[in-house]
Amino acid sequence: MTDSPARWSVAAITEQVGSGATTARSVCASGLERIEERRSLNAFITVTRPEAQQRAEAIDRDVKNGSPPGPLIGVPVAIKDNICVNDVRCTCASNMLRDWIAPYDAAAVERLRKAGAVIVGKTNLDEFGMGSSTENSIFGPSHNPVDPSRTAGGSSGGSAVAVADGQCAVALGTDTGGSVRLPAAFCGVVGLKPSYGSVSRWGVVAFGSSLDQIGVFGRSVDDVRIVFDVIRGRDERDATSVILPSDPTTPDRLRIGMPTEYFGDGLDPQIASAIRNVADRLVQFGHQVVDVSLPNSKHAVAAYYVIATAEASSNLARYDGVRYGHRAQSDDVIAMYEKTRAEGFGVEVKRRILLGTYVLSAGYYDAYYGRAQRVRALIAADFDTAFQRVDCLLTPTAPTCAFKLGERSDDPLAMYLTDVYTTSVNLAGLPALSVPCGRSDEGLPIGAQLIGPAFHESRLLSLGGFIMDTTGGRN
Repeated sequence: MTDSPARWSVAAITEQVGSGATTARSVCASGLERIEERRSLNAFITVTRPEAQQRAEAIDRDVKNGSPPGPLIGVPVAIKDNICVNDVRCTCASNMLRDWIAPYDAAAVERLRKAGAVIVGKTNLDEFGMGSSTENSIFGPSHNPVDPSRTAGGSSGGSAVAVADGQCAVALGTDTGGSVRLPAAFCGVVGLKPSYGSVSRWGVVAFGSSLDQIGVFGRSVDDVRIVFDVIRGRDERDATSVILPSDPTTPDRLRIGMPTEYFGDGLDPQIASAIRNVADRLVQFGHQVVDVSLPNSKHAVAAYYVIATAEASSNLARYDGVRYGHRAQSDDVIAMYEKTRAEGFGVEVKRRILLGTYVLSAGYYDAYYGRAQRVRALIAADFDTAFQRVDCLLTPTAPTCAFKLGERSDDPLAMYLTDVYTTSVNLAGLPALSVPCGRSDEGLPIGAQLIGPAFHESRLLSLGGFIMDTTGGRN
């Protein structure tokens, strides 16, 4: 354990708090102090200091009274600011919701509280989750704690920064096309994108409803596993959540596929070398690594940015200045709608709404949206074929390490291609895990991505822990 309790592992915090060796209040205080000290990284939009302190004090009273401890007792947790926390601002980093107060807890937050977690605040993100660098936030970008001149990744950049910098033990994010895995890779932490349907989306502000999934950040695989076990499972309020099957058996020796399409042009040679080093280590310990093909993966980014923008166009139509959120003043209702959206949405959100509206419009629906959905089915079929041969896949998480802030802001296509290795997972609804596996010559973290069949998270977590142990990926 390190000196700061907020940097202890989840298991260490729960053992120390549950036994009375330390207090939830002292753990909480260390995290809040770190948040204040490191405000320059801009990880948090809202810090829930009074609520967190009151919660920690209540936990300490329960411990003294002999109440049975939960699996997250006293653990400081951060929540991405597009996930509802009761009576706390939920801004989505947008002027549209700058002052909106959530009237309830998201299902995942309910489960965290029941397990004994302490919510310390809401973290920064790209507006409505639309971005790969957390630069599309009205509150300014989050800064990578390894090099503050660089991006933390996105859209869940604030959550990754908070965990990597020791401002909390673990954090929730959302992943629509890579928004947990990408910042995890850039900041050198673990990021899990679960299978679609394994975690309730009730209480998540929707971006792409067939793609969105709550994910988990931690400094270790064990920390992520504990949180995932708490928040997973069927929720009657979310019709897309499922009754999870029993955890499948993980063989002692795995057959691991490396998609040849993920190692072509555009991949930083240092990242390619780091991933191949992971493969070599796996072989040394008795696993088998083979080449596989995902021939339709080259179409994943294009298909994703048709489907995701179409769903965004539909989901964001509710922000009209009538029911909640920002409302512009006007005597004419149509002018009010137009002015509300002009003032409320940022440039990238407007771009995606326009793209989505276009691909859904009469005369273009089948040529764009319909075709993208057919490509989506082909991408999912490619994964099914691969998993008939292998137990899981090993790929890079991102084609480069964290880039400089502002470097891609004026080039949307370059920014979109940051997601080239992650979007296909969301299109297919599969689980994926990013784990740190080394550093570049500049000292920047490199992430390895593991992809598995649906609901095989335990297999990915087991292998991810092994990779971190054998490649020096631990912080």
